[in-house]
Amino acid sequence: MKKKYQGISIFQKYLSIWVLICMGVGILIGNYLKFIPNFLAKFEYYSVSIPVAILIWIMIYPMMMKIDFKSIMEIKDNPKGLYLTWIINWLVKPFTMYIIAWLFFFVIFKSFLDVNIATDYLAGAILLGAAPCTAMVFVWSLLTKGNPSYTVVQVATNDLIILVAFIPIIKFLLGISNVIVPWSTLLLSLFIFIVIPLLLGIITRLYVVRRRGDEYFKNKFIKKFDHITIIGLLFTLILLFMFQGDKIIENPLAILMISIPLIIQTFVIFGLTYIIAYKLKLKHEIAAPAGMIGASNFFELAVAMAIALFGMNSPAVLVTIVGVLVEVPIMLMLVKIANKTKYKFDIVQLEE
Repeated sequence: MKKKYQGISIFQKYLSIWVLICMGVGILIGNYLKFIPNFLAKFEYYSVSIPVAILIWIMIYPMMMKIDFKSIMEIKDNPKGLYLTWIINWLVKPFTMYIIAWLFFFVIFKSFLDVNIATDYLAGAILLGAAPCTAMVFVWSLLTKGNPSYTVVQVATNDLIILVAFIPIIKFLLGISNVIVPWSTLLLSLFIFIVIPLLLGIITRLYVVRRRGDEYFKNKFIKKFDHITIIGLLFTLILLFMFQGDKIIENPLAILMISIPLIIQTFVIFGLTYIIAYKLKLKHEIAAPAGMIGASNFFELAVAMAIALFGMNSPAVLVTIVGVLVEVPIMLMLVKIANKTKYKFDIVQLEE
């Protein structure tokens, strides 16, 4: 078992359990120590919680440092895998998420959900679907023996595309969902939660590499932030569940109803990407990470955007949190599927 998941930390492997623990702690504090969330609620600026914003920065900033944008120069090497990644993540995934989430929240679960709640759930799903994974992809790539250099290029180019495609896509999908969000709010959120940590990450990486070298940065410096990122995520979840506890207690089935479309979306996108990669005769070391990038989400960004757009008490935020809850166990299942089917890609490569 240790060899099977070598490269994934205890925290990453059991992330869903940590989320459940944070859920319990947050709900207990929110119900029995109400003075804590009441006190923290005072620290807001334009409806954005300053404590949560700081914690989200703590999560996102180290991820941005990991991105090596110099790798983009390698874009000419086997571009088919990159084209597939871009098309799935930006022209397919956000829209399949919208369709699947709408089908469940407005049709299948219609008798259980108020229209306003269903709309908020759909908004949260849209934010998840439009945010392709950035950090955990490196873990999934490692577990499927993906090409690390190619994975870096896939992630780096995706992060650049986020800057120009993320806001228009969610603006369009929220619009057809009857959720009106001003462009100014969207652009401000983009600047706060993507542009600033991205610039800080680039500057930090360049400075440290110039002073101490690339090996020091990758093997020592960046690893110092692993525990900080974990702490940031755990405290963010506790804070969010302080404000979401009432909704969960009032409707305990909410987690299940949200989980089902998110899980289906994950399998659909992975399967679609993986099959197309096979048809394109891509190597498994490229096909597997491509499927993982599409299947998983940049849930830290989705949580941040949901809070900024709708507030911590919004059901949309709950959807993004459930995304954290279900992601790791489902992705580990997909890792098993990818590893067990590697021989099919190997056969195709031998036939050429």
